[in-house]
Amino acid sequence: MRAFWLRHQDAEQPLKAWFEEASKASWKQPSDIKAQYRSASILKIRRVVFNIEGNEYRLIVAIAYRLQIVYVRFIGTHQQYDAIDAHTIEPN
Repeated sequence: MRAFWLRHQDAEQPLKAWFEEASKASWKQPSDIKAQYRSASILKIRRVVFNIEGNEYRLIVAIAYRLQIVYVRFIGTHQQYDAIDAHTIEPN
């Protein structure tokens, strides 16, 4: 995430805020995420898309609910997000 906000400085504070909230969260199921982030999109295979900085950027994570681990799969501009498959994207 740091590498991304170094290129997109307006994303730094929103990403740090999301990270802080996610670190403290205890999401046990997708509805827990929706309760905290109404605009989050719940996908299949335990993936979630978060809007960052007023939907300027998209963050895709995979969540291991039982283990309470969040894996970042993608972070990019809205335009970059439109060019990928959120269900299958893996980090570079």
